[in-house]
Amino acid sequence: MATAPKPLRTALIGLSSSAITSWAANAHLPGLLTPAGRSKLPITALLNSSVKAAQSAIESYKLNPGTKAYGSPEDLANDPDIDLVICNTRVDKHLETILPSVKKGKDIFVEWPVAANLKDVETLVEEARKSGSRIAVGLQRRWAPPAVKLREIIKDGVEGKKLGKILSVDIRAYGGTIDREITPEGLKYFADRKVGGNVIVIGNGHLFDTVLSVVGNLDPKTVHSKLQLQRPDVRIRDPSTNKIIDTVRSDVPDLLSLHGTLQPSNATLSYLFRRGQQFPGTPALTWTINLEHGEIRLVSQSGLNLELGEPASIHVHWFDNDKVEEVKWEWNAEQAALPPSARNVINTLIAFADRKAPGDGWVSIEDAADRARLMESFLAEWEESQK
Repeated sequence: MATAPKPLRTALIGLSSSAITSWAANAHLPGLLTPAGRSKLPITALLNSSVKAAQSAIESYKLNPGTKAYGSPEDLANDPDIDLVICNTRVDKHLETILPSVKKGKDIFVEWPVAANLKDVETLVEEARKSGSRIAVGLQRRWAPPAVKLREIIKDGVEGKKLGKILSVDIRAYGGTIDREITPEGLKYFADRKVGGNVIVIGNGHLFDTVLSVVGNLDPKTVHSKLQLQRPDVRIRDPSTNKIIDTVRSDVPDLLSLHGTLQPSNATLSYLFRRGQQFPGTPALTWTINLEHGEIRLVSQSGLNLELGEPASIHVHWFDNDKVEEVKWEWNAEQAALPPSARNVINTLIAFADRKAPGDGWVSIEDAADRARLMESFLAEWEESQK
């Protein structure tokens, strides 16, 4: 009988008791505090902007009093009792907070986007190669149950009845922020391209990665992309008062349209994303996959995430009898007990802790770097067109 892998003693970066938004608290902590999380990924330390801030978070979230508090990435990296570092900071802080631990060969889980720019991504890839550090990237929506179900339908059909080869894929998506020209104060940096976190690479980026994980990769030589900044003046809203407190000039596109050829099917991908709300009554996401013998349609009324708000629906239209049937999907019991934003994250972390191979429940830094290079090529082409 195979021996179970040893638990990964885990440090969290960015679990704040005072942040306006906290992905660490909402998406990571709930799963880490489940029995499976505690046994495989025991929280051993926190790293925040200061030791005092880390201590405050330990108290606020009622973590084990023995949890270590760090204010320096180097001090965390030098702790021999830490096996895994999970990074949830703002994207422009990713490199500086995890690089020391990467150089020490520790396991890393870093949220997507990997880093603020492609140069920083390449630095992490190279340093991980030197040190042997395993780096997982938070593109966990590849394993959201709707995405898993779509892959099953494409491969196996429905009740043994197969759909055949993919011919074309069409995406119409809206969101990334609730409003098309207003951003909450905590996400003001979405309007600043150099920070590296914005609606094109985050909200759209997660969806884009999920789509390609289901239908195949784009042949870069065939891609024609068009980005546009339709609403450059972004109003900033104070969430506590709901009042507009500032207006900033954005240098980040708010619309992406692209066409390209998918491999290995040679199918055509038509993809449109627009920031903000859609026309009333229009789903936030409509995703159709046209195959030889039928068409699959996924509809998400409430958002791009597939796991938040009203559950996404999946239907198949069979061409031979012109019938439409719904295909059900569901969360497993462990996932269903967690807040929606935490459901995919813990599965990915456990796959990583169980030492599964890259691609089997978690995304490697090399794989994520390929996605980052593709996304960056779209943005770089658009920036060049603005000169």
